[in-house]
Amino acid sequence: MTKAELISLISKSSGIEKTEVSFIVANFMDIVKRSLDEGENVYLRGFGSFIVKKRAEKKARNISKNTTITIPEHNAPVFKPAKAFLEAVAYRGKKPAKTLSDTIAHGRMKLKTSSDAAPYGRKKTKKKDEKNKK
Repeated sequence: MTKAELISLISKSSGIEKTEVSFIVANFMDIVKRSLDEGENVYLRGFGSFIVKKRAEKKARNISKNTTITIPEHNAPVFKPAKAFLEAVAYRGKKPAKTLSDTIAHGRMKLKTSSDAAPYGRKKTKKKDEKNKK
């Protein structure tokens, strides 16, 4: 999706003129850029975070010229999606099946008691029983 398509969709769904939506989207992007440039992160709850990560100096190779270059320390803008955003994309809006541990944690299922549970580990042998009696 391009910026123009995004503006068109927002305009259609909200009923606001495309020029006004374009102005708002441009302002939003400008504010995010300026905030990150000043070292301030932008947090959008339920959507994600625009953060600045500091990248250390590192050595790289130019394979075509067979030379080594040094990439200086620099800041890189990064988008970190929120958990709800990741789940929505991963499962396409459908909720994932609950895991057994979630079911137990919420009290919807009881664990077997030790008397109900199957034996666990090796069974005792006669030799071990004799050693324990002595």
